[in-house]
Order: sequence, then C-alpha cells, then structure tokens
Amino acid sequence: MLTACALTGTLLLAGCGARVEGGAAVSEKARVKRCGQEVEYTTPRRAVVYEAGSADKMFALGLTAHVHGYVMPPANPPVEESPWAAEYAKVKLLSDDLLNRELVVEAKSDFVVAGWRSGFSDQRGITPAILDGLKIQSFMHAESCFNYPGFPERVEPFEGLYTDLERLGQIFHVEDRARALVAGYRKRVEAVRAQAPKGEPVPVFLYDSGTDKPFTAGGQVPPNDIIRFAGGRNVFAGLDARWSEVTWEAVVAAQPEVIIILDYGDRPAAEKIRFLKESPVTAKLPAVVHNRFHVLDYNEGISGPRNIDGLEGFASYLRGLPG
Repeated sequence: MLTACALTGTLLLAGCGARVEGGAAVSEKARVKRCGQEVEYTTPRRAVVYEAGSADKMFALGLTAHVHGYVMPPANPPVEESPWAAEYAKVKLLSDDLLNRELVVEAKSDFVVAGWRSGFSDQRGITPAILDGLKIQSFMHAESCFNYPGFPERVEPFEGLYTDLERLGQIFHVEDRARALVAGYRKRVEAVRAQAPKGEPVPVFLYDSGTDKPFTAGGQVPPNDIIRFAGGRNVFAGLDARWSEVTWEAVVAAQPEVIIILDYGDRPAAEKIRFLKESPVTAKLPAVVHNRFHVLDYNEGISGPRNIDGLEGFASYLRGLPG
C-alpha cells in the first residue's frame, strides 16, 4: 500500500512536509462540501475514523499516515480479515463501541470521518456542528446526507462512494489518486452491468436482522445499487431511507426469489438463514423454498470501497442461478 507521500514524485502532503508541486509550496487549505455545506479544511494530521467504511476510504487513498485511530463497533467483522489489514495494524484501535465526543477530544483528533446517524448523532452529542465548535474538522459520507438537517444532499449510494473519494482527495491534496481509484471502480461496475441477466429483474430482499419485524435496506444504501446493478430488484427500493424496519407481511407480499443476508460479526448469517427456514411466516417464500441465499459481508454493505467487491460477488451469484 502506498503512503500518501509516495503517490507521485512531484506531490508531497503536509504531514510529510509542506505540500509541494513543481518545487513551490501550496496552501494546505481546501474548500470542499460536507453534505450540502461548503467547508474550508486544513490538511488533517490526526484523523479518527468510524467503522471500516471510513477507514477503508482513507487507506485506499494512501492516507494511513494521517489516520490516528479507528472506532470499530462489535458488528464490524475483524479488521484482520480486511484487504487493508496491514494498514489497520499501523493505527490505533480507539474503541470497540460507538463514536463519542469524549473519545475524539481525548485523541486530540483534528478530523473525524463518519456517516450522519451512523457515527454522528444528535442523541449522543457528536455532530459536525458540535465538532465545529470544538475546532475539530469533520467529514460525512455523502450516501448518508439525504436527510442531514439544514444541508441535505441526495446522491445514489455508489455515486456517494465516488464523491467521498474525490472530496477526500481534495482535502488531502491527492486528487490524482482519487480520480484513478474512482475510474477503476466505475470500470468494474460497468463490467458487471454489461453482464447482468436480461429480462425482468429478480425480486431480492435483504435481511439485516430482526425477528418480530425485519430490518432491511431501503433505497439510500449501497445494497440497493448492488442489487440493481447486478440485475435484481430490491423489493424495498421504494423506501426513502437507508436501513429501515418493515413488516413480515410486506416481505411475504413481495415474494422475493433471492434473499441477501447481511453478515454481522455478532449476528452470523447461518443463524439468520436458519430462522427464515424455520419461521412459518417465511418458510414458503420462493427464495427460502429454493434455498436462494447470498451472504453479503457487513463491509460490502456499508459505504466503502468494498461495495465493489460486494457487487461483483452478488452479480456472480445471480448469473449462476438457473434460467
């Protein structure tokens, strides 16, 4: 994995020294959108990142040297299984719980990366506005911005991933690296879409969790794009939400032919599949009867570079189904 300072021979980042292009010092300032709000950033040196999606974006951009530590709640699979395991080993695990203001302050962080209502939270007292008051910079995943108070921004989930990489590239002055990453990811997505099965998209239900009521993916999270780009149809795509509780009656009415199981570190996929097979409510669903389950890793389902892996894996599964 390249460090930020080794990305090109003519570009250096602050933190390795002043940024230089052609031998001339360049300002560390950058004006970049945080959801719908334009914010002036100074190149961060002690980033705190929440969940693997945030960390992966930084690592993919070669910014490990700018990450002080990460917060990883129990649902996240072990970082040792990550494609960036070596990068995680270079930074600190600050907490295995939820993000909070005290942790960020204690870490002397100058930059926090998280999603709105997944990391940042009014209830827990850690929001971009609160951090602004503490002179701590913050960055939000564009995918989570559609209902951000005051400064909403609506982008499709995969476009949100690309937007984040490009904006982080601006903040850390690695624009070329960001453009190259995004171009590579777009190429992989287009390759999948070109191979998608023809005809009526297969109805797909994503099962996150819940027994009394299921928790699923609405239209504002990466699995919605994973399903549709692969040639399926998310039966709850019409929900203008990220992750949402629905009813089993609605699932039955949708008659999904494939079920995606979101695999948590603390909620194994096998347990969820067993529940769906044993519950009289779901046992006769077409997907259950034909044993059509696809397991999606947690980090393939939240906004981050591994969304592309998740898409390729699910697309391969769909293409392998009997016609």
